[in-house]
Amino acid sequence: MTNWLEHSVQVEVDAPIDLVWNLWSDLEQMPRWMKWIDSVKVLVDDPDLSRWKLASGGFQFTWLSRIVKLEKHQIIQWESVDGLPNRGAVRFYDRHQGSIVKLTIAYAIPGVLGQLMDNLFLGQIVESTIQADLNRFKIYVDQIQLKS
Repeated sequence: MTNWLEHSVQVEVDAPIDLVWNLWSDLEQMPRWMKWIDSVKVLVDDPDLSRWKLASGGFQFTWLSRIVKLEKHQIIQWESVDGLPNRGAVRFYDRHQGSIVKLTIAYAIPGVLGQLMDNLFLGQIVESTIQADLNRFKIYVDQIQLKS
């Protein structure tokens, strides 16, 4: 039996939706602001598929992800098709002078691990990590705007 854990976090970014969308939708750039993501490689023969590698400390996970919904300036939704079971969406909200980015991720915890680990504790670690990732994205966007 597998348990799914889901988390949602968001950040307000002082940048137009077009810039925020362009940066986020370039999947291979995500390791710049996502601490645990070591690499993302979009497959040349199918741009809806990408190979992800998560690494932190002594552990490493990989998965193949498929974009299942893509609406410019609104949503990028994905699900894994191989490797670490996960799914989620990044939603974008235009606030004219700024943008809101809301990230929702869900991942499967095998029953044995779920029994061994306190899901609440694991959830707090994951949620604080992805919130920090979004905060780094906000700083990254600010730096990009300063350079232009």
